[in-house]
Amino acid sequence: MNKSLKKLEDSFITRHIGPCWAQQKSMLSTIGISSLQELITAVLPPEIQLSTIPHLCNAVPEHLALLELKNIAKKNKIFKSWIGMGYCGTIIPSVILRNVLENPGWYTAYTPYQPEISQGRLEALLNFQQITVELTGLPIASASLLDEATAAAEAMAMAKRISSIQTNRFFIANDVHRQTIDVIKTRASTLEIDIIIDHPDNAVNYKNIFGILFQYIGTTGQIHNFSSLIPELKKNKVIISVAADIMSLVLLNGPGIQGADIVFGSAQRFGMPMGYGGPHAAFYATREEYKRSMPGRIIGVSRDQSGNIAFRMALQTREQHIRREKATSNICTSQALLAIVAGFYAIYHGPQGLKKIATRINRLTDILALGLKIGGLKLSNHTWFDTLTIEVEDKKNILLRALNLGVNLRNDLNNAVGITLDETTTPQDIMSLFSIFLEDGHGLDLPLLDYYIKQHNDSISLPHDLLRTEPILTHPIFNSFHSETAMMRYLHRLECRDLALNSSMIPLGSCTMKLNAAVEMIPLSWPEFTEIHPFCPIDQIRGYIKLISQLSNWFMLLTGYKAFSLQPNSGAQGEYAGLLTLRRYHESRKEYNRNICLIPNSAHGTNPASAKMVGMKIIPISCDNQGNIELNDLRQKAEQAGQNLGCLMITYPSTYGIFEEKITEICKIIHHYGGQVYLDGANMNAQLGITNPCTIGADVVHLNLHKTFCIPHGGGGPGLGPIGVKKHLVNFLPGHKIINIKGLIHSQHPVCAAPFGSASLFPICWMYIRMMGTKGLRLSSEIAILNANYIAKRISTTYPILYTGRNNLVAHECIIDLRSLKSQIGIGEIDIAKRLIDYGFHAPTISFPVPGTMMIEPTESEDKIEIDNFIAAMIAIREEINLIVKGYWPLDDNPLVNAPHTKADLAAQWNHPYSIKQAFFPLKRENKYWPPVKRLDDVFGDKNLLCTHYPSS
Repeated sequence: MNKSLKKLEDSFITRHIGPCWAQQKSMLSTIGISSLQELITAVLPPEIQLSTIPHLCNAVPEHLALLELKNIAKKNKIFKSWIGMGYCGTIIPSVILRNVLENPGWYTAYTPYQPEISQGRLEALLNFQQITVELTGLPIASASLLDEATAAAEAMAMAKRISSIQTNRFFIANDVHRQTIDVIKTRASTLEIDIIIDHPDNAVNYKNIFGILFQYIGTTGQIHNFSSLIPELKKNKVIISVAADIMSLVLLNGPGIQGADIVFGSAQRFGMPMGYGGPHAAFYATREEYKRSMPGRIIGVSRDQSGNIAFRMALQTREQHIRREKATSNICTSQALLAIVAGFYAIYHGPQGLKKIATRINRLTDILALGLKIGGLKLSNHTWFDTLTIEVEDKKNILLRALNLGVNLRNDLNNAVGITLDETTTPQDIMSLFSIFLEDGHGLDLPLLDYYIKQHNDSISLPHDLLRTEPILTHPIFNSFHSETAMMRYLHRLECRDLALNSSMIPLGSCTMKLNAAVEMIPLSWPEFTEIHPFCPIDQIRGYIKLISQLSNWFMLLTGYKAFSLQPNSGAQGEYAGLLTLRRYHESRKEYNRNICLIPNSAHGTNPASAKMVGMKIIPISCDNQGNIELNDLRQKAEQAGQNLGCLMITYPSTYGIFEEKITEICKIIHHYGGQVYLDGANMNAQLGITNPCTIGADVVHLNLHKTFCIPHGGGGPGLGPIGVKKHLVNFLPGHKIINIKGLIHSQHPVCAAPFGSASLFPICWMYIRMMGTKGLRLSSEIAILNANYIAKRISTTYPILYTGRNNLVAHECIIDLRSLKSQIGIGEIDIAKRLIDYGFHAPTISFPVPGTMMIEPTESEDKIEIDNFIAAMIAIREEINLIVKGYWPLDDNPLVNAPHTKADLAAQWNHPYSIKQAFFPLKRENKYWPPVKRLDDVFGDKNLLCTHYPSS
């Protein structure tokens, strides 16, 4: 083995890399190769192999990396931020922080495509949907979107899909948050939608508009009553969307009751810190008739084979990788973990606790407003929940006094200053605000102000005709777990119903479920990162600037590119941002006609939907029997497209699990016809230090930080998808209109709300790179490729490997072909997936990218022992299939079609032709996982869609 790597034996690298040196040697021997270098030489096309490794940094131990990052974090300044604009201070209950956000049983779980092993997080997401439905007043809710601004853009796109009005005009109220308007403008530009911005009351004056976006509480604090305006607009069949503040909805009626068709907003203030912009879950709800047009995932109530209540992802055929360019959106990563936290926050506090928090926020705002009025100041808004806009003459001095007291106020309003209070606000904070605005502010008496408000029926700000009269969250689940003991046990009970990385290997192809080391997660709770508002003054984020600059530089070195944007807050968002960059480039050259996107069948599943979102016409490219792009088909279609060719979207190594042999020639063909090459970096885990997108020939790449760089999946999100570009594309990267940092933020419209997306996740990636160093990152890719080839070699005599590349090798994943089994005896990939649960494993990716197959990716973090256990399980299942083929077990009663087997099955009378031991303990495996439900009835769940709990009565 490499002697220089042996020196790292006591470093983090050997903690992250699963196989030890002896195991690596054994696996190399099995596949008939003598060294890792020989393996890489054999598997990669020679022309794209790097001759030298770009140096990022040397590896450092965990404690030194934490110390270095802590010193960076200290460069940030923690101020009291009452800027508002959709971001507020919060208090996350410690029981949720410790048992969910800091618990690998929750944050390492995968998207719940296999519901039988996901019942815990599915219930948690259903709780979130229940909250959304009850607070918005609409019957159908999703399990979260990426952020409020993205949800707004999705609402506009959805309104366009469902509207019967043949027009491209969309109205936005002029008091919608600025960042939301900017993200909508970005989406509208590619969909050829004309944006109208005006006062909400003027919406009725515009004709031929297909949709409208209002904000229930405007960005300056005014509460709107749309109950008379919406019916007027509905006469013209306009689709009405309303952005709402989730905490205010505890006290105010939902916009759905006023007639809104779509209601959305950020769930951030239900327990998640500001985190310099994210990650934060967006809630989203709509009417029953629009459920199939709604973006995002829906969790539904169904039943298992025994008739027991069980949860699943409903209407999965809406998923973008299945519908491709016909998908409703390209959203793949949601914000599941953050939605789960929001749901638990509501459960822990309960309806009465939430009402207490919301009422206290409003009461303190009332006291502040009254005191400012007594002091002679004028408010721009005459109603409010938590936000005041104060008209001032000496704005500069007020802002300076605030900063001197460690307070951030909103400063972008003309001749006015904004204040948004939150659950962290104290009476002492109100006195500080009085001292900022009023020379004799300390003379105001808070109890006296509070007494005066009580004499005016408690609130002087909330419109009485909008107040809630009916109770919310009456289901027992929101009224049972208010002590920490009860909550802790509820969280643990749900955790035990799931299978996550802390239980066993999750060998999902295309999804890279690698180790998310505990040390990488520690900085996520540091206040220097979490308590920062995304629109605070630049001099308060010097730590974030250094962190983001270092990450950008490392990404540039790893990819070979000139610049990076760290704004996209998911992989799918990265695809959209990358394609948008290419479109802007073509438009700058007056080549508006370049709108054709070539996408091979071997590309990542979200690619067609992303291309459609930027207004491109998708043309598929065929692949040959070995999984390679058909060069003749590519040349022919590129030539036919000619001056209309916009780009090619490729995934490298491909989703078929191979390194395309002719990849550089493929890129040259596209460039010959004036097109650009977009490389989906979903599989960057196989490239680090070995090759890079620039060497391959691509012009733009997005990196899935939740795959290659260790951000955990969290049951379906969060994720990050920064994009890198060559020099000619730098000026077309996403920008931001509120925050400008030279060299890091560009001039174009944004793709999400915050300037750097979900910035509080960056410390995870920074820690990973800093502890791995240059050589460790290369080793991670080498071992990922080694592990995949070891599995392919061992399993190939039992299951055929569908595609192989050079020297009969695969990349970092492999596909096994099960189609002949399905046609022979009716046993298919779904049956094997469910049977793997009995063996204690999460199934590989099924039926993607090829129906009737399984795609397996072990990652570099799994050692040989666990990989051998998985291989043994797969071989044992094949032997069970042989017994079915030979007639020992009937086709309708065998371990595969009855899988998974539950504890209830064990307790019931046993009437099957196979033994209990065969069913429950097919291979000896410690800490057996017991699935909580049997196989789900998918048809029942879709035919009887219910996205909330059954009524308790």
